[in-house]
Amino acid sequence: MTPSRTTPRVAIGTVSAAVLAATVLTGAPATAQAATPESAPAAATSGGSASLRFVDIEGDGGITLKANVFTPAGADDTRRHPVIVLPTSWSMPQVEYLAQARKLAEAGYVVVGYNSRGFWQSGGEIETAGPKDIADASKVIDWALAHTPADPQKVGMAGVSYGAGISLLASAFDKRIKAVAALSGWGDLISSIYSGRTQHKQAAAMLGGTGELTGRPSAELRTILKDFLASDLSKEEDMIEWGRKRSPSTYLDKINANGAAIMLGNAWGDSLFPPNEYADFYEKLKGPKRLEFRPGDHATAEGLGLFGLPNDTWTNTKRWFDHYLQGADNGIDHESPVLLKSRSTGAYEGYKSWKDVPSAHRKIELADSKRIHTNWDSGANGGLIFLSSMMDQFFRLPPMASIPLLPRPLAGVWQSERYETGQRVRGTTRLHTTVTSTAESGTAIAYLYDVGPLGIGKLVTHAPYTFHGKTPNQPFGVDLELFSTAYDVPAGHRLAVVVDTVDPLYIEHNPSGARLTFSSPANDPSYVSVPVRD
Repeated sequence: MTPSRTTPRVAIGTVSAAVLAATVLTGAPATAQAATPESAPAAATSGGSASLRFVDIEGDGGITLKANVFTPAGADDTRRHPVIVLPTSWSMPQVEYLAQARKLAEAGYVVVGYNSRGFWQSGGEIETAGPKDIADASKVIDWALAHTPADPQKVGMAGVSYGAGISLLASAFDKRIKAVAALSGWGDLISSIYSGRTQHKQAAAMLGGTGELTGRPSAELRTILKDFLASDLSKEEDMIEWGRKRSPSTYLDKINANGAAIMLGNAWGDSLFPPNEYADFYEKLKGPKRLEFRPGDHATAEGLGLFGLPNDTWTNTKRWFDHYLQGADNGIDHESPVLLKSRSTGAYEGYKSWKDVPSAHRKIELADSKRIHTNWDSGANGGLIFLSSMMDQFFRLPPMASIPLLPRPLAGVWQSERYETGQRVRGTTRLHTTVTSTAESGTAIAYLYDVGPLGIGKLVTHAPYTFHGKTPNQPFGVDLELFSTAYDVPAGHRLAVVVDTVDPLYIEHNPSGARLTFSSPANDPSYVSVPVRD
């Protein structure tokens, strides 16, 4: 082990030991019921203390997967229990889920948590939810059925982030999986970190850096990240194919055919896996399904629950398994399956489907042509991964900008009228415009701001857009979906649309000295359509 890896691993290991001690020795606080009027009591627990042991499980190709197993109190060979398998998140040690695993075991589940291959003490290399990771999940299920009182007819999988992706993918290839809870995961990997054909720079750098610190990235992963961050367009198709193989949406037909009950949860400000593609994936699922969005960033909506603290996401996860694995009549199957929590009020709202979330659209006309210089940051940006959305989650302080002071040579700005009543933005904002570039490649980032009386704009949503191979000085149409959200604009405020060319979150592709013009032809007017709930 090199010195550069020792310090971070020791630090994380210390935190993990603290979690383990707090969970196993003192117990975790009871989890509060989700704050939704449709919630029903969860199934009664079996009582008693669950037993914990640490084991080695043989993964695909004979590697060792480090794992831990919770077994319900008093469990023996006379009775079978539903089993839940928990693959760890990216870079997290195997004790990640101990607090929640213990609660599940005390409610009658066998729970097996394991360190995903390539990380920490588990063998192999990081395959990024590749075929070997999916085979590992089935191997762990095999082991649980052979070495614990697990019921082969009642198998569930769950996980956060990387563990969520592996769980969804496994449900396409292992028919034994009857229920899944995929928290802060992805449906389409490329749409997540390459949305708008734009590299999500900070997200990719974070994944690559933490992978190097805590695991052994495969040669394939290192090559993909190198080409991705280097903007090597000659490798673009290879990267897309690599991501397609690791996207649950690619195997949607198999997931639907197997029929597992699938619960998806994510945060509005997820820096790694924005909510849009999760919502699209949800809409295409055919079996029992549930979608929950809350304020926060990647894994922060359920993060405190990993320490055993009250957490609505984990409460509903348990209710999901209680119903679909234990048969509990807790009402979760009768609730509105789409549950949203407003970033502005913290109130829950239930909907029959994702498409039913907005009831109307407010159109902002982008009538005046704007020509901007590239390569300079105007001051409008999406913030920093984790920090910005966590500030929004806990303090309702999203990234802000003074809209009147944004330099117009660097940013196109359009504003709505002042709204006499509050506007509840719900869903996916869409931009339609015509762009003319002086170069064949370029990047633009579109922002939607809530602007108060003093001109200070609070970021509602944004998204990047990159183009290549365009004829210079020849106009072309652009349609862009901004990241989905739930945000309340107060009465008396405006909405502002801002477009510039530089954001620290993304890699931009504007040649030096290039200029972009945003116009609104009479036969194809430009606009932004904002979804609202009246």
